[in-house]
Amino acid sequence: YQVKDLARVSLKEHEHVYIDVDEGRKEVTNEGLEQGYCVVPSAKRLIFLLTFLKRFLGKKKIMVFFSTCKSTKFHAELFRYIKLDCLEIRRGMDQTKRSSIFFQFNKAETGILLCTDVASRGLDIPHVDWIVQYDPPEDAKTYIHRVGRTARGEGAKGKALLVLTPNELQFIWHLKAEKIPVEQHEFEEGKLLNVKSFLEDLIAKNYALKESAKEAYKTYIAGYDSHKMKDAFDVHRLDLKEVAASFGFADPPNVALKIDRGGYKSKREPVNKFNRGRGGRAGGKKYERY
Repeated sequence: YQVKDLARVSLKEHEHVYIDVDEGRKEVTNEGLEQGYCVVPSAKRLIFLLTFLKRFLGKKKIMVFFSTCKSTKFHAELFRYIKLDCLEIRRGMDQTKRSSIFFQFNKAETGILLCTDVASRGLDIPHVDWIVQYDPPEDAKTYIHRVGRTARGEGAKGKALLVLTPNELQFIWHLKAEKIPVEQHEFEEGKLLNVKSFLEDLIAKNYALKESAKEAYKTYIAGYDSHKMKDAFDVHRLDLKEVAASFGFADPPNVALKIDRGGYKSKREPVNKFNRGRGGRAGGKKYERY
């Protein structure tokens, strides 16, 4: 398979399933914001994201949220390797570099920024067309902060897409409880890029990408285990082979998974302090989410 296959993509919106909310409600998200979600099998998530981003490359300004900094790092490395230009903001980056990337994306008319929740609050980035929540937010409040990066200002428009697996649909009802209206978009598997074998071969043969993918896979699962909404995000319902496929592996990698005991132990970065360096609670008892 050729990387140029990434250019052939067409995602269309399906009949919308509207999650009804109370009439006369107080808006909790920006008025010009169109919010949707798509149910994507775990094994197809990576190719779905590639397909989506390739469709709008050079046309729209897009922010993509991930749950951990190592997942953000892996996807940025992979996308740049296959010539899908993107920027990233996450923990572990030099503050000067983070600031430089922020201002670069801030001034750009189009582009892709991969980020953790460190970019979900306090950053005023103009004219963002799409917010993609590739990994699930901690809760409805975090969802609101993420989508708040678009449709900012009077009369502004923007779109938000939440990517969920079939086991995660309970989260929609958490949004409904907070009076957040979302519409379902059809997952069209036949429109996905034909790059599965290409990606698996690339990850298998490129040592640096493979090691980065392993760390991303491990921290994604640990983060899932630490998620507080167990009704929607239960680590025991994960199919590890499918999760591995979402990181470009043909089979689950041989890594140590620490679950059921509080998750992956590492420091957590504050999400609302862009000008701070590493942070977190004393003792670092949270997994490396940000």
